[in-house]
Amino acid sequence: MTGLFFFDICDMRDIFLLLGSNRGDRLKMLEQAKTMIAENCGSIIRISSLYESEPWGFTDDTPFINQVVELETAMNPEELMEQLMAIETKLGRFRIGNWKQEAGCRMQDAGSCISEPGEHESCIGSVATINREHSKPYSSRTIDIDILFFGQKMIFTEKLMIPHPRLHERRFTLEPMNEIAPGFIHPILKKNINTLLENCTDQHKVSSGVFRAKG
Repeated sequence: MTGLFFFDICDMRDIFLLLGSNRGDRLKMLEQAKTMIAENCGSIIRISSLYESEPWGFTDDTPFINQVVELETAMNPEELMEQLMAIETKLGRFRIGNWKQEAGCRMQDAGSCISEPGEHESCIGSVATINREHSKPYSSRTIDIDILFFGQKMIFTEKLMIPHPRLHERRFTLEPMNEIAPGFIHPILKKNINTLLENCTDQHKVSSGVFRAKG
């Protein structure tokens, strides 16, 4: 089932992306990704510091460098995702299977839903239900670009899951997000980022101040 998107000027803001790399020249990868995002997707209006973190969900000797950026764009979520995946491919990222397999999660409901806050409450339970039985493992990557939030939109389709279903479990996501938008309210969990970070039980080490972020 295909949904329709309706956007106004407010939808152009509060769009947050997570960038990450643990292969090759990690800093160069992030810089190239930001340049290509600005050229092809919209304006980067806020940017976090760089954070180094242990791999999440698998073991590797090389830590990730992560960064959160806020984007202003006239694209709808599907258009943005297509552009971001094209950028990943140009930077040497090749996905195995579909996006859900690589993410390690699968929607449990049969249809799709594109909803505003407060609508289709049954979808909230579906997003919270994660199926790992047939998922592919996490792995190292040259570049990873995830849409964390698209304003207060809740979008659950065959191609997209927004908000990102596991961001509240990941310190490497919450730390940089908290730096630039601590008061942003998660549209499903109804808590701000600072509170989610305070409640996060992720024990993976995340450190900032190791690198200088470039805007």
